[in-house]
Amino acid sequence: MVERGGSGVPGGRRKQRVSMADVAKLAGVSSQTVSRVSNGHPGVISSTREQVLAAMRELGYRPNSAARALRYGQFNTIGVILFSLSSTGNSRTVEAIATHAAAEGYATTLIPIDVPTQDNVLGAFTRMGELAVDAVIVIMEIHLLDTGTVQLPPGVHVVVVDSDAGDRYSVVDTDQADGARKAVRHLLDLGHRTVWHVTGPQESFAGQRRAQAWRAVLGEAGRPVPPALYGDWSAASGYEAGLVLPEPPDCTAVFAANDQMALGLLRAFHERGLSVPYDVSVVGFDDIPDAGFFVPPLTTVHQDFAEVGHRCVQKALEQIRAQTEARPGTDLVPTTLVVRGSTAPPSV
Repeated sequence: MVERGGSGVPGGRRKQRVSMADVAKLAGVSSQTVSRVSNGHPGVISSTREQVLAAMRELGYRPNSAARALRYGQFNTIGVILFSLSSTGNSRTVEAIATHAAAEGYATTLIPIDVPTQDNVLGAFTRMGELAVDAVIVIMEIHLLDTGTVQLPPGVHVVVVDSDAGDRYSVVDTDQADGARKAVRHLLDLGHRTVWHVTGPQESFAGQRRAQAWRAVLGEAGRPVPPALYGDWSAASGYEAGLVLPEPPDCTAVFAANDQMALGLLRAFHERGLSVPYDVSVVGFDDIPDAGFFVPPLTTVHQDFAEVGHRCVQKALEQIRAQTEARPGTDLVPTTLVVRGSTAPPSV
């Protein structure tokens, strides 16, 4: 004879799911207190919290997040849409978003987009809807291929990173232009007549803003503006640029749009028999963890990726809690210039 509800469990009985009431009974507290502990509510004294957690562990209780989401209309998940994880800026920004979201009790769901088109962006938003997220952070570091400006679905809690969409959305970005100005002015203040530039990709918002600031500072100072050399963020592209830059005294200072390209420059100059910084000074951008260990240690512009991630999460949470769309505008995170051994006054 087979008992109803048999499931292969010895005795033919289905194992019953541990309920919140079971935990409350064992811990000697109310179900409401168990619910508060499950949701990470701060209004529970530590001794009671530990008592409830011990009961959960003993009974093997796991909070039903799906049921809680249906009840409260909140999934405690933030979605992140981006085009690439290969760049330093994107990977460190995603890391910061995930860290700060976790500190607020939110999980992070990531959807990369292979080809940056409007249709693919909208498709990613549809997928995010299926995954039930409360807000979406879009890392929009490059122009879309098929439209001048991105259009995001209305009624979505959204924050955009590294974009020119501040007139329509809530945008968080590093102050790219000010960082580039600091780099170029540092080199001019050392006495260099002008500064050459290895740019980021032409479709990159950050690359464009850094290049525009480089030109502007040289123009304001009445200095000649050399032709830009175009890179793609990789050390290889910096290396290739370093092989074709003019010899001193025509070129005594170079501003690279990121640290990897600066690393490529250092190798190219070494192979050409040029000493950094005595023949040519080099400044990068990002301040990656390895920048201080280049030979020589790299002068660079420090980006605060942790603060960018923190502000993104806070703006998303503000929208979630108020149940409103954010006001358009751009929140710029300041940069700092970190002076190391790759820059010096010109020797010629």
